[in-house]
Amino acid sequence: MTHPAIGDKAPDISLPRDGGEMVSLSDFAGKKVVLYFYPKDDTPGCTKEAIGFTESVDDFAALDTVILGISKDSVKKHDKFIAKHDLKIALLSDEDGDVCERYGTWVEKNMYGKTYMGIERATYLIDAEGKIAQVWRKVRVPGHVDAVLDAVRAL
Repeated sequence: MTHPAIGDKAPDISLPRDGGEMVSLSDFAGKKVVLYFYPKDDTPGCTKEAIGFTESVDDFAALDTVILGISKDSVKKHDKFIAKHDLKIALLSDEDGDVCERYGTWVEKNMYGKTYMGIERATYLIDAEGKIAQVWRKVRVPGHVDAVLDAVRAL
């Protein structure tokens, strides 16, 4: 399965967010959206990434940009993760993995010689017209939020 590429219309999504309310990409028509996929709530890299986006949330907002994190964790787990780390970003729950599949982030991973399926850390920047402006695959957390912010500024 191919994942959406730069210039493609971003596949719409409709998922429950922390707190339980449904969120669709179309809710943010006319705004830029940072859609970031991450493996699991409250793990070291994912926590650093979520805190990084939280610390820069006002910079993104000033550029008319919304940040949406997506993992397969439940809404309840997202609520706990947000409360524990005082996160200021929306976390969407893709428990059945449909959105991860459509964005090509549900991949075979390998750790300590074991192969398993999991979410690849990836970020999509969607422009105000709903098209994919930038894609980061196999994201390394250090410096990533700044790179995304620079890309938003360049739009």
